[in-house]
Amino acid sequence: MKISVIGSGYVGSVTAACFAEVGHKVVCIDIDKKKMDLINAGISPIYEEGLGELLQKHAGRNLIATTDYESAIKETDISFICVGTPSAEDGSIDLSIVRAATESIGAVLAKKEGYHVVVVKSTVVPETTEKFVLPILEKTSGKAAGKDFGVAMNPEFLREGKAVYDFMNPDKIVVGSIDQKSGDLVSELYRAFKCEVTRTNLSTAEMIKYVNNSLLATKISFANEIGNICKKLNIDTYEVMEAVGKDSRICPRFLNSGAGFGGSCFPKDVRALIGKAKEIGYSPVLLESVIGVNEKQPTLMTEILQRKIGNLEGKKVAVLGLAFKNETDDIRESRAIPVITELLRLGAKVSAYDPMAAENMKRIFPTIEYFGKAREALEGADACLVMTEWNEFKQLDSEFEAMKEKVVIDGRRIIKAKNIEYEGLCW
Repeated sequence: MKISVIGSGYVGSVTAACFAEVGHKVVCIDIDKKKMDLINAGISPIYEEGLGELLQKHAGRNLIATTDYESAIKETDISFICVGTPSAEDGSIDLSIVRAATESIGAVLAKKEGYHVVVVKSTVVPETTEKFVLPILEKTSGKAAGKDFGVAMNPEFLREGKAVYDFMNPDKIVVGSIDQKSGDLVSELYRAFKCEVTRTNLSTAEMIKYVNNSLLATKISFANEIGNICKKLNIDTYEVMEAVGKDSRICPRFLNSGAGFGGSCFPKDVRALIGKAKEIGYSPVLLESVIGVNEKQPTLMTEILQRKIGNLEGKKVAVLGLAFKNETDDIRESRAIPVITELLRLGAKVSAYDPMAAENMKRIFPTIEYFGKAREALEGADACLVMTEWNEFKQLDSEFEAMKEKVVIDGRRIIKAKNIEYEGLCW
């Protein structure tokens, strides 16, 4: 089938590349010409494992990129909206980019003959596709949804760093639609995948995405709450959760205690669901607690640090790990951000290292020192805070000898070195 994908972030570029991989003809659309030029050259505009290889394989063949909405939508049968939905100050989602993309699609549909399906893949709160996107499409196109064009909602369940793998090996595929025809056409795109397609209405599809991420975030905050309690009782929370996770009703994933969750999805999605709940007159106490625990976790790192080495004024503190998780350069909602902010407030001198995310973090903290190796960041440090679960940190040992005082506080239970003054965040 012929598909157009609006947006070239990690969802849009992965969606485009993976649909090309299973044989569809794909046009990627973005207003950023530099990104489109990169995709046409077979170069990934973002870091995402396996994405570069797919773009090299399909660019100029099954996949092309353009800034021209009109030609792309006129030449395709289905359009996916994969643009960002950043958080507003009150925690609600900002739909301005979705609006712009929808208006652009509608303007082309006004001149296009034949049936076209518009699919929202961006993460939006329940009722957005039906009560926001659909009316804009009807207004700008002058056509009727369900008659002249179709509307569907197809949420993504992709992990950053593993998004290509997750797209090609899905646990679930959810398609919400306004009618049978729209849903059938979108479902047909996934015929090559060995996964059942769950068919729903639009709002249910939107809700599934939010509940999915909110439940995973809840497991993390629950594990962190239990970890904080276990630490005070001198109990190994990892031993506890290993046993708890053997229960088939629970499963062991997302039960590791640590510095909390970050990234572009979990914090934003939980806050957005909280905002939607309040909008309809419900107080989501549990979800608010999930965010509350997550916000508290990083501050415990600096509290432990102060108990270990006292006043931080003038002390050098090495921060290892800046990305919100390993295998990505994404620093959005990284737990290193509030930690570094607090260190600077307390007068510490910060040296930092991350295998991928240093350049991105420089935009937030341009004055701290960044190094190309962990050993260099540790040189002369009074303490070290470990914030991201990079595999290379498991191998660190003699590198800690370069520290002035070998005090290491681990926020991810990843350090294996022996000859250091070690303390875990929750253990």
